[in-house]
Amino acid sequence: MPHRYPFLLVDRIVEINGDISIKGIKNVTCNEHFFQGHFPGTPIMPGVLIVEAMAQVSGLLFAQRLEHTGKLAVLLAMDHVKLRKAVVPGDQLLLSAETIRLRRRTAHCQCTATVDGVVAAEAEIKFMLIDDEKV
Repeated sequence: MPHRYPFLLVDRIVEINGDISIKGIKNVTCNEHFFQGHFPGTPIMPGVLIVEAMAQVSGLLFAQRLEHTGKLAVLLAMDHVKLRKAVVPGDQLLLSAETIRLRRRTAHCQCTATVDGVVAAEAEIKFMLIDDEKV
């Protein structure tokens, strides 16, 4: 995974089913830097960061194909994004992604983020797979 602190939003991968599906976990703690300003006294994880966490898990899913070794999955489009539940310190996000379409240079998946079985966010995310310059 190319992301690093403070932008790494996936703590652990718990399940991978080839290039079909993946599940990862993000433990949301009060120490997250974004809670300082979003919002003081009422900390809520920004929705765009929940979507980013789903995108990061998806990038790992697409890296499972040998032909995608050395590729970076960069965001191309986000469709049908819905933020359904506030995510707060102490929550554990279960990030799931399922492949809709995977090609040589593009990928498309359905993503869901849940907290205790309740959907917090969902989106269809499309990626362009580009060469990683440092490989």
